Amino acid sequence: MELAKPFYDVGVFSNQSQAQLQFWQQQVGLAFDHSLKLGGGVLQHRHHAAGAVLKLNDARDPLPLALDGPIDELLVASEKVHEPQLLSDPDGNPVRLVPPGYRGIQGLAVQLKVQDLARSEEFYCQVLGLQPVEPGLLACGDTRLLLSAGAAGVDLAAPLAATGVRYITLQVFDCDATYAKALAGGATSGREPVTLGSTARIAFIRDPDGTWIELSERASVTGKAV
Repeated sequence: MELAKPFYDVGVFSNQSQAQLQFWQQQVGLAFDHSLKLGGGVLQHRHHAAGAVLKLNDARDPLPLALDGPIDELLVASEKVHEPQLLSDPDGNPVRLVPPGYRGIQGLAVQLKVQDLARSEEFYCQVLGLQPVEPGLLACGDTRLLLSAGAAGVDLAAPLAATGVRYITLQVFDCDATYAKALAGGATSGREPVTLGSTARIAFIRDPDGTWIELSERASVTGKAV
C-alpha cells in the first residue's frame, strides 16, 4: 500500500468541545486549522501536529463511554518538553508529550494494546505497508506506531463514535483497492467505502484487535478528483 501522506492522523470523539479545544490548543500547543461538518451532529475541529492532523470530533448528542479499547495512549511531539510528560485530556484520555524525534515520533503517534505482537506486526507491515523499526515499533511514513502486548480481547461491537481516542486515518491513493486488500489480509469491515461530495472517498476497517482505521482518499492530498 502506498501512502498519500507520510503521516497518519488521529481521531478523538468528545462531548466537551470547549474544554478539549482549550486543552489541545493551550496546554498541548497544537495549531487550529479549521472546522468541518461531518453530519449527524458532529463538528470536526482539525489541528496541525507537524504533518499529522488531530481531529477533534465534537458530538452534539451524548456519546457512550468507550470501554478499554486497543488505543492505549496518544503521543504528541512537542517542543515544550525535554523528556516524556504524561497528561490527561478533559475526558481522561492519556496524552503523552514527547520531545520531537523521541522513538522517531514527529507529530502524533498512538500506542496500541494487542493480543499477539507478531500477528499485529505482520498485519500492519504486510497488509498496510508499514515498516518495522524494532520489535513493537513500526514506521508509518515519517511517523511511528507503537505496539504493546496486553489486550484482553476484541470487541467488534464497540462503536466508532464513543468518548475517547477512537481511530487513526491513513491517507491513501485508492480507497477501494486498499479496503479490499485489507479485508483479504485479515481486517474486518467497519464501514464500506463512501464518497463525501468532492472532498474524499473513505472507508473504515478494523485491525485484528478491533482498532478502527479510516482509509481516506482525500482530493486535497492525492491531487485527483474523487
